[in-house]
Amino acid sequence: MRDLQQEKYAPVYFLFGEEPYYIDRVSDYIENNILDDMAREFDQMVVYGKDYERDMSPIISAARRFPMMGKQVIIVKEAQNIKSFEPLDLYMQQLMPTTLLVFCYKYGKPDKRLKVFKRIEEAGGVMMESKLLRDSQVGKWILDYIRDWNKQKGQQVTISEQVVALLAESLGNDLTKIVGELKKLTDGRPEGVNEITPELVERNIGISKDFNVFELQNALRDGDVLKANRIVRYFAQSKQHSIQKELISLFSWFQNLMIFHYLPDKSGPAVEKVLGINRYFVKDYVAAARRYNAMKTFRIIGWIRETDARSKGIGNSSADDLALWQELIYKIMH
Repeated sequence: MRDLQQEKYAPVYFLFGEEPYYIDRVSDYIENNILDDMAREFDQMVVYGKDYERDMSPIISAARRFPMMGKQVIIVKEAQNIKSFEPLDLYMQQLMPTTLLVFCYKYGKPDKRLKVFKRIEEAGGVMMESKLLRDSQVGKWILDYIRDWNKQKGQQVTISEQVVALLAESLGNDLTKIVGELKKLTDGRPEGVNEITPELVERNIGISKDFNVFELQNALRDGDVLKANRIVRYFAQSKQHSIQKELISLFSWFQNLMIFHYLPDKSGPAVEKVLGINRYFVKDYVAAARRYNAMKTFRIIGWIRETDARSKGIGNSSADDLALWQELIYKIMH
């Protein structure tokens, strides 16, 4: 992006990977900024791979044309539908210096052993892989996004670790979805409000500040039976909180608690490093370890696995999600 902004252009951009967000960011910038409005009318072409899946030769023929106004841009979206890139291999051996050719290959990887992809790099082209974020990376990504947004807008919007964790757990690792929701929070703030609070999250994007897996974990940590049952009752009635989804989060929490029990160094930095969590949450594991010893934690992990299987119909003929939740909570807290 820095090179593009400084008008340092490559002849070919092959953007690929499981995460479409960065592919879209780069291709959208090229589509909207390389040529001016008049030049785009004559010298910019956006096509779709599904229309050329059996033969991409017409794309290469277009790339070999001379532009009307100095440079032409050809963007191939959905390039993952193209069966063979052999015509591109031939093009790479005799590039058109006035053409900027962009391929958007989403949700996968091409066979990089093919000669064509080696030729792209040898010719000064760009092979950019956009990888999916791991779940443990989402929180930091959200913090970085808010920091960069503040820098671009000249703002001082803050967000707590608790809210970041709530967003990361609720939104998953789909960056396009995350950015869409963050825009609602940054752009939808009341005038004069510079903190993204749980209340703001609930009002703007519908994630409850009181009924989420983190509040359930807190209730289990504190031994609050009433609160835990109130939350799982809400889960059982909500389409956004499927039992399988929330059990995964609960399983990870108790799995981390088991690891915590056997850590030789239980200081904050050591726990943070081994568990891959933010230091804000270390105190929760310290408190939970006092309530659930290693043997009880081991049993709880087994009960969660059993509940997950029963929620999928294995060994369960009648219990609904609420009954499964209530039985699990009773076992954990007694």
